[in-house]
Amino acid sequence: MAQLQAMKGAGSQNEPPMDEAAEDLGGRTRPQWFAEGARQAMSGPMLVVAVSLLSVGGLARDAGFSVEIAVASTILLWAGPAQVLFFGAVAAKTSWPAIAFTISLSSVRFVPMVVSLLPMLRTRRTGLPTLMLAAHCIAVTVWAEGIRRIPLVPRDARLAFFFGFAFICFLGTSISTAIGYVLIGELPRPLAAGLLFMTPIYFVATLTRNAKRPIDRWALVLGLALAPLTETFAPRGLDLMVLGLVAGTGAWLIERALDARAAP
Repeated sequence: MAQLQAMKGAGSQNEPPMDEAAEDLGGRTRPQWFAEGARQAMSGPMLVVAVSLLSVGGLARDAGFSVEIAVASTILLWAGPAQVLFFGAVAAKTSWPAIAFTISLSSVRFVPMVVSLLPMLRTRRTGLPTLMLAAHCIAVTVWAEGIRRIPLVPRDARLAFFFGFAFICFLGTSISTAIGYVLIGELPRPLAAGLLFMTPIYFVATLTRNAKRPIDRWALVLGLALAPLTETFAPRGLDLMVLGLVAGTGAWLIERALDARAAP
């Protein structure tokens, strides 16, 4: 929290419109903000996401792929569940079009994350290729930490900070995928599965820590309560999106009802 408070002083409390604001880097250079993002990623988030992808390397080896392909899947897919689907489907000899469709469907859950984070990163000079690269870098851990950390960074420095944070996460997970490829055969399968489960646990813990308003807490409670129902009855691959829509709408309605009751 100390570094976040220090960064808050550098960020603007009332940001002017992007088209009118002069460039503001908070007294640092872009390489320094990149290094700051990398440093904060190494303080914990990178380790969690890296450990969670150890088992992906073992799945790649079981499916008959090389360690290079395993690492490339981490860089290109950048989603543990999608990698599990990919290597599991290949091992089951599923057709390639079906694999592509399944992975694409499983990644629909990233759309709300991208939509909520990209506007925080964009400046008046940001081009489409840069935004596309930033969108690719958004995954569960990067999004959960970015939502908390990015607003405290001056707008013109946010992309540098974000890419520094994401680069370290990419680097750590690539290394852990390679390590898992070599060592995962020595681990019991329940332990390997448990390592993969660390990411959603970390995600829920981060959201809980970031919940400041009652609507945030209601959304979390409803999401956890309704998750078994959407997993059972919602279309496969769309369960998380349906859950977010239902729980978020329910939390909004509850907050409106409570505000109306409290009003004189």
